[in-house]
Amino acid sequence: MASKSLRPFAVFADSSGNIYDHPSLLMVCRRGEELALPRPDELMPMPQESQLFLLPGRHALGLDPDSGTLEQLEEQAVAAFVSPGHTCTGVAAYAPGAQAPVLPMFSYGAVGYADGQFWVAARQVDAEPRQVFSHIPEANIRKGAAALLKAMPGNRLVEHLTGCALRSRCPAARNLCLGRYESPLPTARACNARCIGCLSLQPDESGFPATQHRLNFTPTPEEVAAVMLHHDVRSSRPVHSFGQGCEGDPLTEADILAQSIRLFKQGGGQGTVNCNTNASQPNAVAMLAEAGLNSMRVSCISAREEFYNAYHRPANYSLADVRESIMTAKAHGMFVSMNLLYFPGITDSEEEYAALEELIAATRLDFIQWRNLNLDPAMVLEVARQGREGRAPSPAMGFNTMRKRLKKACPWLGYGYFNPYLPGLDATPGA
Repeated sequence: MASKSLRPFAVFADSSGNIYDHPSLLMVCRRGEELALPRPDELMPMPQESQLFLLPGRHALGLDPDSGTLEQLEEQAVAAFVSPGHTCTGVAAYAPGAQAPVLPMFSYGAVGYADGQFWVAARQVDAEPRQVFSHIPEANIRKGAAALLKAMPGNRLVEHLTGCALRSRCPAARNLCLGRYESPLPTARACNARCIGCLSLQPDESGFPATQHRLNFTPTPEEVAAVMLHHDVRSSRPVHSFGQGCEGDPLTEADILAQSIRLFKQGGGQGTVNCNTNASQPNAVAMLAEAGLNSMRVSCISAREEFYNAYHRPANYSLADVRESIMTAKAHGMFVSMNLLYFPGITDSEEEYAALEELIAATRLDFIQWRNLNLDPAMVLEVARQGREGRAPSPAMGFNTMRKRLKKACPWLGYGYFNPYLPGLDATPGA
């Protein structure tokens, strides 16, 4: 945590992409509709493996400490993509130009400069280095990919995932090659939601490309189980996860998932079996729990139906079905996380907090993964306005205060960023 006296300066980029700190203007961040200085308790040195982004068509902003006025620079704004395990508590502040293009699907954290280093508005929420690769030679990942292809020749899922690791540098696929942490198990080509920030499928009119290529085949249960069993003996804390950025929603292929899990269990598999999903089908959740699924992560931008619908755009299901799926999973003894898509000043508003607290208290879900919402901030604000249906935004409490209040109201609740390894947890009906 930064000292109360720390006041980072604004940063900007010239036309050649060189980044500078301003000699007098202070760093500003966005929280919802508000532009303000970062709070001292939300500043931290920019973490390892973070990246700086230039924001095309957007002018940098800074605060004059003498006059208290916000000043717009001619130069380009800069944002930070903070490394996984950290949640942004403030978004980069900028003034859009007339021809500002839509930004690609990343998070855009506020960044400043002081005392010889960059500072970001963010908090670490998970200390596990699951997606830190700076100390791992690329040759090790290539070697691991080759070993997977040799161990499971003709397995289309292995061919897909090794390609993801080597071409797209997907962190989950890279970990599979290294035999550590979590194995990705994409299975579903279809989805019953049309999330605005979908990573693998974007219509041409969206203005920004998908960041991942959606799976173009449906793996067999045997192909999936083979990957699971191979990873299970290589990783010391194996997690096997259906529902990846390169697919639709895995519950649309619930039969394949159930068969895969049964084959995994029959083969002696012991690791945590998890499903990342929109949780739209309670009956499918019950079936998977009976097959041996013991962990479920539910992606959700809001516990309010209006905002949920505006972003996720569900087809043939509702937020009530999501709630029922969570309760079904809990009734079967499953560990349930919420993949909360956090955006400062919106997620931590009083209106959003009240709905979220009620959902957690009613369902007794176990864990919150504090994930950054990867989307152009202007688009997030527009969707949030749709979700308020014309109402003015309610006051926001800040990231740290929200976490404290939620923990006080729901003391059993765990916090993190990644799907946890759950040794010994077995999903059995009524457990």
